[in-house]
Amino acid sequence: MIESENALPSGWRTQVTQLRARAFIWLVLLDTFSIVIGFIIAGFLLSEITADQRFSIIIAVILPIHLITAMNLDAFGSRILEEPFHAARLGLKSFVFSIAGLIFVAYSLKISAYFPRLTIGLGSVFSCIMIITFRYYFSRHLRFFVGGDPFSVVLIVDHNAPIPVGNFSIVIAAKDLFDPEVNDPMMYNRLANAVGGVDRVVVACPDERRLLWAHALKGSNVQGEIVVPEFAQYTPPLNISSYHGTTTLIVANGPLRLIDRALKRFFDLLVASVALILLSPFLLIVAIAIKIDSPGPLIFRQIRIGRGNKLFRLFKFRSMRVENSDSAGVVSAARHDDRTTQVGRFIRKTSIDELPQFLNVLMGDMSIVGPRPHALGSRAADKLFWEIDSRYWHRHAARPGITGLAQVRGYRGATLEEEDLRLRLQSDLEYLDRWTIWRDFEIVILTFRVLLHRNAF
Repeated sequence: MIESENALPSGWRTQVTQLRARAFIWLVLLDTFSIVIGFIIAGFLLSEITADQRFSIIIAVILPIHLITAMNLDAFGSRILEEPFHAARLGLKSFVFSIAGLIFVAYSLKISAYFPRLTIGLGSVFSCIMIITFRYYFSRHLRFFVGGDPFSVVLIVDHNAPIPVGNFSIVIAAKDLFDPEVNDPMMYNRLANAVGGVDRVVVACPDERRLLWAHALKGSNVQGEIVVPEFAQYTPPLNISSYHGTTTLIVANGPLRLIDRALKRFFDLLVASVALILLSPFLLIVAIAIKIDSPGPLIFRQIRIGRGNKLFRLFKFRSMRVENSDSAGVVSAARHDDRTTQVGRFIRKTSIDELPQFLNVLMGDMSIVGPRPHALGSRAADKLFWEIDSRYWHRHAARPGITGLAQVRGYRGATLEEEDLRLRLQSDLEYLDRWTIWRDFEIVILTFRVLLHRNAF
């Protein structure tokens, strides 16, 4: 239902403001609790809570610096709560600044010997763990804690344009509010009153009026967006650029920044190296079991599609009989597949067969987290994957991963229907669009929940 400007519900702004205030108070209390309790635990463990009030001074210095820094970094803002790991990261970043502030104050006043270093170190560790845990959990269950959705999004519909799908705070008919073709201060005032203080304003309008609305939203002091349904065929994010005065539409972002690539590669090498070292006795046992169970090589090698659509050889523990192996991957494994060996069924169900791919990570063909690589002959509903959705090739903009967003969402196993491929593809494109190193950490942690999955066979 589209509301006119004169019929706007009076309570929705008040409700959103109250929910924002609750979220802010919750975050301040959680951070304060984390810091105070973290240092109290460290003090008790080290018997450092003494009558000379050093302990109280530590908290009195760290806490205000953290709160001020967090507000400056917008670590208490409602927008950061849409991403749990982003909320945890900003909280951690603020706390690190507060510890640096304490060290600076102690050094400047030449009182560093006054503060017990072990207590500060251990208290910082406990506080960091609690800040990350509490902020992540609070953000994941935000609506439960604050009693609703603190994000306000207004949709303005102009000239009977189709209403896009979305959970909007309110939908307003432009004809009763604003006409971007008319230069009238009173009309701009009505627009300002209607959208002031909201998080986002989305305008659905005919294409010939988009430029007019873009000009109108530029000075509205709010994030303004215009619905462009014809761009749905492009993988977001999209942006506008120019080259020697010629306007261009950015449809591909290219590689990550150098620092991000280095960080992700360091993470890959660290995890893969540690995993191979720690798992080496177990891998030896699996290898012996495979050899005893059936004749043939230990490792199954298969051509897969990698980064930049280049082909590479993926390593897996062999789970099928040699004479029944499908090097092209045309036939997906079934639940009671007679091609698999007895050991093969177990290692497939527990995802143990994927462990040799840590070698692929060390070789640079794969990453720990990324879109899962597919075989050349992979099909869904008797169609090759790229025949189902032309965006399939977009997922190869990054190194393929041992695990990925699609896998932790439960999209694994045989692709019997076209929808099975589309669900995985959408998750892969979402991962590429919103990559952060924190997202990789999150996916790795969530992977342990789906190692034993009903679709693993």
